[in-house]
Amino acid sequence: MIELTYFGHSSYLVKVNQKSILFDPFISPNPKASNIDVASIKPDYVLISHGHEDHVADAESITKSNNAMLVSNYEIAVWFAEKGVERYHPMNHGGSKTFDFGRVKYVHAVHSSTLPDGSSGGVAGGFVVKHDQGCFYYAGDTALTYDMKLISEEFKIDFAILPIGDNFTMGIADAIKAADFVGTKKIVGMHYDTFPYIEIDSEVAKKAAKEAGKDLILLNIGESIRL
Repeated sequence: MIELTYFGHSSYLVKVNQKSILFDPFISPNPKASNIDVASIKPDYVLISHGHEDHVADAESITKSNNAMLVSNYEIAVWFAEKGVERYHPMNHGGSKTFDFGRVKYVHAVHSSTLPDGSSGGVAGGFVVKHDQGCFYYAGDTALTYDMKLISEEFKIDFAILPIGDNFTMGIADAIKAADFVGTKKIVGMHYDTFPYIEIDSEVAKKAAKEAGKDLILLNIGESIRL
C-alpha cells in the first residue's frame, strides 16, 4: 500500500518506496488550503502535469527548498530551470523514465497549457507511475479520450487520480468512463470545488460512481489515505 495526502485542488503527495512525490502544487494561493503549512511539505520529487498557475504556483519554492527533482514536459522543465531549479528532468508524451521510486510514463492529456508569464507550457499530460507495490494514474487536467484505453493495455492500474469538476476538465460521468478505460474501480477525485466554475455536488458524484460500480474517494484537504 502507498499513502496519499491531499493538499487541495489537484495537489497530492504520494509516498512510495520511502520517497515522496508531490503532484501539481497549488497550495499557498488556494484559500481552501489555508490550513496547510507549505514549508512542512518535503517532497523528493515534484511532478507537473501542465503549466497553468493552478498547478505550478508552489512548484518553484517547494522544489528549491527541498532540493527536489522537478519532472515535467520539456517546456515546463526548462522554464523552471531558467528560474534556478537545479534538479529537473524533462519528458515528453509516450516517454518513460525509471527513478528510484519506480517508473514514470508521461501520457496524453487533452487540455491547454500556458505558464503564468504567458510562456508556452508545451502540451498537457498525465503520469502513470509503476512501482514495486503496484501502479497508479495521475491524469492531470484532461478531457475523456480513447487514448486512456492504451493505459489499461500496458498497465494494471490500482487507482486513478482524475479531475471531476467539469467545465475545464472531465466531470464525474466522463471520469467514470475514464476509470473504465484505464481498468480501475478506484477514482480519487481532484480539480473540483476550488473555484465557482468547478463546484460539484459531492453526494451526487458519489452516488453516480457507486451506481457505476466505482469507489469515488474525496479527501478533505490535509487528509491522508492508504491505497
